[in-house]
Amino acid sequence: MISGIDFEYDMDIDIDADVDVDADLATDGANMEFQDLSNAELNKEDVVGRRIQPLKWWQILLIYFNFVGLPFMFTFTCFVFIWWFTTALTTALTYTYDHFLGFAIMIAGFFTSLFVTKIFTTPFKGFFKNLNKDGDKAIDYIGRQGVLLSTISGDKMGNAEIYANGDSHSIYVKSLDGHQLNYQDKILIIKQSADKNYFLVQSYND
Repeated sequence: MISGIDFEYDMDIDIDADVDVDADLATDGANMEFQDLSNAELNKEDVVGRRIQPLKWWQILLIYFNFVGLPFMFTFTCFVFIWWFTTALTTALTYTYDHFLGFAIMIAGFFTSLFVTKIFTTPFKGFFKNLNKDGDKAIDYIGRQGVLLSTISGDKMGNAEIYANGDSHSIYVKSLDGHQLNYQDKILIIKQSADKNYFLVQSYND
């Protein structure tokens, strides 16, 4: 137990990191996909795992200093800023910014900043826990009614306003049979295009 936090040492601590890198190179160039790590989160399940073995020291540190359970870049950014601010302020007040003692202060500030970061980031746990990690769910527009915001006919596309889940959404639409549909006409969404860029609609009367 560290500062009132009880770690379950009977939980698994081995991380199985399997990294598969597939690189397809072509003579005319290469296509690469990069994952956005700004919101990456280390979950306790990923760090601890499932097998019954004692926690390692670095796993305890990750959990204790809130690098687990919060977006990693959020905690890391807070730590770096606090470390920099502590070092800059202390060396300025003691006039050791150009002295070897300033280096010692920087090293000491590293460990001090970890505890300050823990205190600062702890209140954010509840906030990030309630956020939707997967983002907003996709809205199924098929079968919904709407109002045209422009006149469409043939292959001409326009916009329509759709109300879903209490919000107003603007989507691209095209006439299903090619017939002209006028501005402010009520429409019914029939299906989505093959490329998923617009919806096919027809006139709708209550």
